[in-house]
Amino acid sequence: MSLKGKRIGFGLTGSHCTYDAVFPQIEKLVQEGAEVLPVVTFTVKNTETRFGKGEDWVARIEELTGNKAIDSIVKAEPLGPKIPLDCMVIAPLTGNSMSKFANAMTDSPVLMAAKATLRNGKPVVLGISTNDALGLNGVNLMRLMATKNIYFIPFGQDDPIKKPNSMVARMEMLTETIESAIGGKQIQPVIIEKYRDGV
Repeated sequence: MSLKGKRIGFGLTGSHCTYDAVFPQIEKLVQEGAEVLPVVTFTVKNTETRFGKGEDWVARIEELTGNKAIDSIVKAEPLGPKIPLDCMVIAPLTGNSMSKFANAMTDSPVLMAAKATLRNGKPVVLGISTNDALGLNGVNLMRLMATKNIYFIPFGQDDPIKKPNSMVARMEMLTETIESAIGGKQIQPVIIEKYRDGV
């Protein structure tokens, strides 16, 4: 399936260490001819970490997509009725946002965009990056996996020795996951080996 002409919302949450793996995938979507609408949480926009300043990441995603970042709940709400998406992506999806999404808490632009997309019966693709996927957040992960129109980029443990509860999506599989999700199918296998050769 070609993504040319598809309108894709792309939500970033606050897993700052994962952005370097995600941004090449955003660029790939644009190169394939998709219209990418960036959506950012308040954390992404306003936080400075050792991985960079929030404002710099926002500027970068705006430059990549050619669209201004949607950075408020009010701006995100029209992605349901007025500006429908073919697919909404959240990558990376932190454990905090995953917990809120699984429990119908819509307190950020990204979660509002996801809710609006589900309301339209369109797919939401999640690329998790969380230290507690196999801990307290496991129940939320499974709830989302069992929810209609929610699909996952294949994911696995990224450091089973030092962080045994942590799981991260294989972000390089984003495009094929979107294609499969638009067709109504979860790409398989969804749980994969992320940890390789001690890395």
